[in-house]
Amino acid sequence: MCLAIPGKVVEIVDVENHIAKVEIGGVRRAVNIGMLDDIILGDYVLVHVGFAMSKIDEKEAYETLALLKELGSYQEEFEQFQTSIQ
Repeated sequence: MCLAIPGKVVEIVDVENHIAKVEIGGVRRAVNIGMLDDIILGDYVLVHVGFAMSKIDEKEAYETLALLKELGSYQEEFEQFQTSIQ
């Protein structure tokens, strides 16, 4: 199953190449934010295969994480996220 996981933008690493650090469950990873406009620190984005796909609000991020945990889908994706830390 493919799904996007909500994460918080905690650092803009490379403006020219559109790379930001996004935190998901305490894990930080470099993510390409080039598909989105006007991303700033503190924004929440949906991350899929290393790309920020859309911007969401904080409430939606927490609700989505809670739902994914409840469905049991979140753990597998989170483990994959942890093993691909950059």
